Amino acid sequence: MSQSTIASRYANALFQLAQEKQVVAEVNGDLEELVKVLETTPELLSLLATPKFSIERKKQIVAEIFASANPIVVSTLELLIEKKRVNEVESLAQQFKQLAAASQGAANATVFSTRALTDQEKDEISSSFGKLVGKEKLTITNVIEPSILGGVRVQIGNYIFDNTVANKLEGLKRTLVG
Repeated sequence: MSQSTIASRYANALFQLAQEKQVVAEVNGDLEELVKVLETTPELLSLLATPKFSIERKKQIVAEIFASANPIVVSTLELLIEKKRVNEVESLAQQFKQLAAASQGAANATVFSTRALTDQEKDEISSSFGKLVGKEKLTITNVIEPSILGGVRVQIGNYIFDNTVANKLEGLKRTLVG
């Protein structure tokens, strides 16, 4: 079974539970924090994945570190440890974020630009591209990428809208060279 399929199943189950308890936003925030912690301290993920410590000790470590997090998130993390799938946390958080956004009529979008976008620009991109994909709102993550030279590239799920100078130059090159 592929990694994304596993993460998707866990994310769906977690999302259903969070919806029942009406804590979707809180769980989403806790998962984002969890991913940040794991990204800044990769040693923690290594520790949770290693067989040197017992599963009970790993659960105890998680309970201590994430004591302020929603109990649903802590329980899910403990389950992932028990099933030896702790490496799925990041994918699970990403899948959960997509489910949460979809339930609110929103979608996640990654906008690549040469500089940081202003709030007004983000709002304009959100409204115009949201209509194209049938969503009311887009949650925009801005990625600064100098190699695009200018313009923006918007990625929403499987859709990519590329209006960058680099892409236009590449198209011109193909036209001229043949």
